[in-house]
This record gives sequence, C-alpha cells and structure tokens, in this order.
Amino acid sequence: MPKYVYLFGGGKADGNGGMRNLLGGKGANLAEMAGHKDLKLPVPPGFTITTEVCSYYYKNKKKYPPELKKQVETAMKSVEKIIGKKFGDTVNPLLVSVRSGARSSMPGMMETVLNVGLTTKTIPALIAKTNNDRFVYDAYRRLIMMYSDVVMEKGAGIEPADEQGIRKQLERIMAEKKSEKGVTQDTELTSEDLKELAALFKIRVKEVLGVEFPDDPFEQVWGGISAVFSSWNGKRAVDYRKIEGIPDDWGTAVNVQSMVFGNMGEESATGVAFSRNPGNGDPRFYGEYLVNAQGEDVVAGIRTPAPINDAAKSEHNRDERTLEETMPKLYKELFAIQKKLEKHYKDMQDIEFTIEEGKLWMLQCRNGKRNGQAAVKMAVDMAKEKLISKEEAVLRVSPSQLMELLLPIISANAEKTARVIAKGLPAGPGAAAGRIVFSSEDAVQAAAEGRQTILVREETNPEDVKGMRAAQAILTARGGMTSHAALVARGWGKCCIVGCAAISVDAATKTMTIDGKTYNEGDWITLNGTKGIVYEGKLDMVDIEPSENTVLFDFLSMCDKVKVLKVRANADTPEDAKKARAFGAEGIGLFRTEHMFYGENSEKPLFALRKMIASDTVEERKAALNELFPYVKEAIKGTLEAMDGCPVTIRFLDPPLHEFIPREESAQKLVSDSLGITIEEFKSRAEKLHETNPMMGHRGARLGITYPEITEMQARAIFEVAAELLKEGKKVFPEIMIPVICSANELKHQKNIVKRVYNEVLQQEGIKKIGYSFGTMIEIPRAAIRASRMAEEAEFFSFGTNDLTQMSFGFSRDDVGAFLSDYREKGILLDDPFQTIDIEGVGRLMKYAISEVRAINPAFKIGICGEHGGDPKSVEFCHQLGMTYVSCSPFRVPIARLASAQAAAKGISAGAKSNKGKTKPAAKAKAAAKAKRK
Repeated sequence: MPKYVYLFGGGKADGNGGMRNLLGGKGANLAEMAGHKDLKLPVPPGFTITTEVCSYYYKNKKKYPPELKKQVETAMKSVEKIIGKKFGDTVNPLLVSVRSGARSSMPGMMETVLNVGLTTKTIPALIAKTNNDRFVYDAYRRLIMMYSDVVMEKGAGIEPADEQGIRKQLERIMAEKKSEKGVTQDTELTSEDLKELAALFKIRVKEVLGVEFPDDPFEQVWGGISAVFSSWNGKRAVDYRKIEGIPDDWGTAVNVQSMVFGNMGEESATGVAFSRNPGNGDPRFYGEYLVNAQGEDVVAGIRTPAPINDAAKSEHNRDERTLEETMPKLYKELFAIQKKLEKHYKDMQDIEFTIEEGKLWMLQCRNGKRNGQAAVKMAVDMAKEKLISKEEAVLRVSPSQLMELLLPIISANAEKTARVIAKGLPAGPGAAAGRIVFSSEDAVQAAAEGRQTILVREETNPEDVKGMRAAQAILTARGGMTSHAALVARGWGKCCIVGCAAISVDAATKTMTIDGKTYNEGDWITLNGTKGIVYEGKLDMVDIEPSENTVLFDFLSMCDKVKVLKVRANADTPEDAKKARAFGAEGIGLFRTEHMFYGENSEKPLFALRKMIASDTVEERKAALNELFPYVKEAIKGTLEAMDGCPVTIRFLDPPLHEFIPREESAQKLVSDSLGITIEEFKSRAEKLHETNPMMGHRGARLGITYPEITEMQARAIFEVAAELLKEGKKVFPEIMIPVICSANELKHQKNIVKRVYNEVLQQEGIKKIGYSFGTMIEIPRAAIRASRMAEEAEFFSFGTNDLTQMSFGFSRDDVGAFLSDYREKGILLDDPFQTIDIEGVGRLMKYAISEVRAINPAFKIGICGEHGGDPKSVEFCHQLGMTYVSCSPFRVPIARLASAQAAAKGISAGAKSNKGKTKPAAKAKAAAKAKRK
C-alpha cells in the first residue's frame, strides 16, 4: 500500500529533513525537529499528507487516493495518543491546524486554517477544561473567519467583488463591535462580545455563501485539507511561482498538527524569530512576539509586535517589554533551541514558536529568507566561524542578492537637504523612488507602461504579490519585521519600509496623509529601505563604490579562491577599465575602438573615419587613416595603462560602414571638400556602400583584407602604444582580436600584416620584444565548425555569443522583441537566447569548437565576450566547457565572479558527497576537470 501520511511528534517521526520533495519544506523540518536524535524538540504532534496526494488530487478531478482516508484516521488516533486528547471529543477535545508546505518556501501564498475541531459540542468541553471562556470564543471567531474565507469561499472557487469577500465582511462586523464597545484592540473584547461575534459571523456566512458553517469536526478537517490542496493553484500561488521560477508540478504537502495556543492569556504568547538578523546579517538572535495572540496576528501585521530581546529593538518598539524581560526562563530555552537549530542546519533559521500557559512549543523552522546585504554577511561570517566551507558560503548567495549590493543608493547630498516625511521599520534594503500607487493592479499597470511606482498599503496581503513585484518599493502603515510585506520583500531584495505609523492610507480616495499633509496617487516619494526613512519627492541616486563595502570585498575575495574561470570586462574607455578593475576584473575581454566615434569629443575622429570610408583610392584612404591614427592610439593607451599589465583584448574595427555616412548635406559637403571631390561624387561613393544585409556585409576582417592599410594602422597604433608604455616602465599585454572570420585563410592574411608591423615597430622603437597574442572572435557558425583549422593561426578564441546566437537562430537581435515574448509565453523557447546561452544549439557549436581545439592544444585560451558573460547560467555552462574566461560589462563583473565560483563549488560539493573521505573535494574536482579536458 502506498504511504501517503507521515507522523511526527513525541520524540519520533516517520520522515526526516531530507524528504522535502515528498513532505514539503515544513513537513520535512517538523519531522526533523521532532524525531532527529540530536534535536527531539517540543513539537506539537501531527502528520503530513505528501505532495504525491496533491499530484493525484489534480490528476483525478480533485479526488483522493482510496487509501488516504484510513491513513489519515490512523494518524489522527496516533496524535490523540501522544497528546492525550481526542479529536471531536466532548470531554477533552483536540483541535488541529491545517497548513500548506511546498518544498520551496512560499510565504503566505497558500492557505492555513487554525482551531479546526471547534464545534457547538466541543466548545463547552474546552471551556470546562481551560476554565477560560474568553480564549475559547476568541479561537472560535478566528476559526469562522479563516474557514469561511479559505474553505467555503476560495476553496469553492467563489470570486467576490473588491472588499466584498467574506473575510472583509466579518472584519467589518468586528470593527463595528469594537467601536460599539469603545475599544481599539481585539484583546479588549470580552468573552460575551466574542460569543456574540461568533453568532453574527455564522449568520453572515449563511447569508453570503448560502450554506451553514460546518459543525462537524471531521467535515472541518477534510474541508481544510481540500482548501490547502486547492490553494496550490490559487492565483496568488501561481503568480508567486512564476516570479520565483517554482515548477507547477511540485505540488504542496498538507500538515495537520495539534493546536497549541498563544491566546490563552498573559502567560501565553506567539512569535517569529531568526537565528541572525535577516535584514543586515548581524549574528545575533532576532525576532518579535505578541502576548495573548495567535501566529496569524504577527505575520498579518494586525498588531505591531514587541521585540524578543534588546537586539531586536527599533525606534518603533523600544518602549515595549522584551520576551527576555517578561518570560526570562522561556526566552533562555528558546535561545538555546535556535542555537541548536542553526548548528544542525548550518544556516540562518526562521522559527515560529508558541508559548501556551508557560510551555514553549516549536511550530516551524526553515532556512530564513534574507536580503542581499544579510546573505553576503552571513556567508562570510559562517565561513569564518567554520560553520560552513567557503564553497558552501559562495553557494549561499544568489546572483540577484549580490546585485542588491551593487544597485544605486540615494545621493548623500540629496539626502542631506531632502524633507523627511515619515519613518518606519527598514524591512527591505537599498533605495527607490517612484510615484505613489495604492493597489496591486495599478502597480502592475504602471510597470507595463514603464512607470516607476511605490506601492503604499495599510498592510499587504498575499493577493498583493504581483503588485509588490512590479513596484520599485513597498511602504506599509502597519506590520513588523516579520509581517507579510517584510518577509516577501526581504526574499526578493525589494526596498521596503513597514510599520510606518505616521501615515494614514485611504485606498478608496487614493490618498496618503502624513501630519495633516495629503499625498495623492502619482506624487513622487523616495524610500531609504536601509534606514527606514521616507522622503518627499524624487531624490537623485548614485552608483555604489564596491571598495567601500568591506563585507562585499571579503565575499568576492572568497569567490576568487573558489572559482576556476577567470572574469574579464568589456570596456571601451579608460573610465570603464578603471571601473572594471574596481569590480575585480582580471583583464579586458573586449575593447572596441568604435566608441571614439560616438558622444563627447567624437567630432574629429568621426570626421577622419568618414573620410576613410568615402575614400576611393589607396592614397586617399592612407591619408585619412593617418588623420585617424593618433585618436586610435589615444583610445588604446588609456585603457592599456589603466589595466596595468592585465590582458586587454582589442577588437579591430568592425563598423557597418553605412552607419557612419553623414545624412545631412552640410556634413556631406564638409567631407567631400576635405577629399577634394564634388558633393555629387561623394553621394555616388556613399551609394556604392549601401548593403542589403550589413550584418553579413563588408565589415570586420573583410575590410582588412580589401584594405590592408586599415589593419596596418590599427596594429601600428597598438604596438607603438605598448612600446611607449614599456619605455615608461609600465606593464602591458595587448591581445589582438580579428572579428568576422569564417576562414583560416582570412586569419592568416591578417596575421601576416600584424607580424610585419610588429617587427617594424620593434625596429622603429629600438626594443627587443612586446608581449602580445593574436586571436579571433568566433561569431560565425562556420568558424566554430572549422575551429581546429582556425587554431593553427591563432593563440586564443573569444566567442562573440551575441552574433553567434543571431546567425545560429536566424534572429535579428534588433527585431526579435516583436515575437520573442510570444515564444517564451507559449513554451517554444524557455529562455531569451540573447540573455542565456542556448545550450542545445549555440552551446553545441561552442562545445564542438572547444573539443576540436583542446584536442590539439589543451592549454589553448578560450573565452566569451558577448552579453552572456554576465549571465549566471551561461557562466556555469562556460565553466563546464572548461573555458578560460568570460567577459561582461564592468557592472556585472561581481555577478560573473560569483557565478564562476558557484559553478566550481557545485563540482566540489558533488565531489565532497561522493568521496567518502578518501580524496579532498577540491583536488577531486580539479582532477575531474583535467580528465574532462584530456
């Protein structure tokens, strides 16, 4: 018989932490906490229904496997035996929670029902047992609110109009009751008030949904189970999976667990805590709690929670008493447990706990979500503490998290003079400016139109997930550091401020009021999510200085110790080269001299280029090239100097000539006059340059073959600059790269010119040697197929993956936007091939070329210089191919360093799992790589 139900509790468990795929993350961790010999923590007993049942449920028209009912009944009896209570009993009733639990954390995206099993028959028994009728009726009104919303409305597929959902209606009834009684907090309502509310709730449920609220405990529990499985395909869960890239076929598990109550009075509490601060990585226990509350109150932000200790205090809760002060013995127990959990899982733990009348219970633990700054700091600290290896540390930080540390911040000068309008809790890092919007739908619409927004809400809920993703930042009036908004924003690295009590949000009128001033939808505000400050207006942003962030520097240094693949930058100016060095580039993988023809100070070199293009004789062309020569030298010299001996790959000119022909008649006349020809003659020459398909036209090496003097000028500029810098005592290593090659004979032709010029410059400058290498860009499929022949004439290859992709697919990269989104939406292509290397097509060309070349020369240098060099998936593929380096934009160099280290670490980690202590992981990985290359 297939096993669909796994028990946990009482110091035992059927499952364990390694069964995430079957039990989901929550179920696996509950089993681990309850049953692992080193833990055996106080976990309320329960059972997990596996993800296999979810798959069966959807494949069989929402029906269950025939074996499931009996297995659930058997598991419930086991739970009853452990806890000493009976489900549905009229003397000593057991209540349970029904919660979701996918293998990957999806905070708030699926459903939960608490207090299941409370009925008109079990309520008197629970009152008699607890002698606390207020607690019982508070639990009952919560059950009605949650169950009617989750099971009877959403689970039944009912989609109400805005603000007309059953939960909203019940909340309004409750608000009216509090107003009638002159109180503001739920905890101020009496038992009689709560009893009346429960009765009113059931009447409204019948009116709105047309059915009675169920009064049978088993109907309630099966309704909860079905609602959780149904919520896997709920809109917000589907939206979140798309954002996070979570596969739809994973499914969710369902956890049915004995209820423990944090709302039984002043000796009870509930909270969420982290073994380290998820906002900044500070290695101190951090969290929040509420006395006399249930867990939903903390996460939903209904009440602003208190800090568990001094480390968790902020400007907003500094006057609240900490858990350490109010319940010191229980705090000490909780502190010891979180230490044990972090040591066991070797990662920062996010834990949920409940204190029921002086007894501590652990409800959940998981690897905590964190922002980029925290992720980097934790990785560095844990490696220094020897909790994890440096290979594990680099795998702990995602490229998107690292990117957070590279994003612009508010200009210090702008911040000094800006008007502070509010302060809140710094829940998400960085800075953002945008126009105010008050609904998720408006944020999504604005993003589609290219407008920047800040989503302002009283508090967020899981339905807001698409708008939260679309907005530049999130601002809420309520909630703490463990509220829904804070959890989701932190996981995405999204700028976010929560618990900003100074703001009053009116979603109906689309206004926000602060200290009597009203801000309307569309007004600009700026958020400093690191400090929790809201500014009026749109403030200027500035780029970060990586050298000033010591934690980032330490982390990237650790990456460099792990990675094998070198990282270079594509840079066209000395300024770009300096920036690349600051970001850790080990060379320049693509230097294009064409930049001198654009932008500032481009007039003179552009004029010389136009003369060269329009020349009709060798003499005219050489004269124009002589004019261009000093500008080419100047451009090359600054970059070689900035790189201080690191290799600089200089691509020879590859301009589509027609692009540089002036269109204005006045500019045409200037060029024609300079050449001593008529304007008509100039236009005639220009017309001859027109090409039907310039992408495959007269460019790159073809220009150098037709006009050898162009190749000669560039080679001379490079060697003269190198000689001058060498005489000044500076280190240089230029690499000459010939573009648009399809035949080894082309390469040989160009190589002979370069060698001749090299010897001439040596003699001219009176020096013995200039270190350099000669190679080509592989950007034409034929060049990849003929790579072994090309390698006979070259010392290195660099794959120009942008053009190689373009020619392989037959897609124009300038026009592909018209249909690529449709291709991806319909599953024809999974990735944009201009962002991530197409492994099945372009990748096979690359793999073939590399294997052919490395068979002849195992040390042959091979890199890539397209945009793919900064894409983590592509970098990992390049590592697998045994390439020498990747090259990307300066800004993405840190991302490529991390991706390169992660690719190496994955190989090392795999080795570590299989070596059984016989071989060091690093040595095994290197040996494997060497064998693969052979």
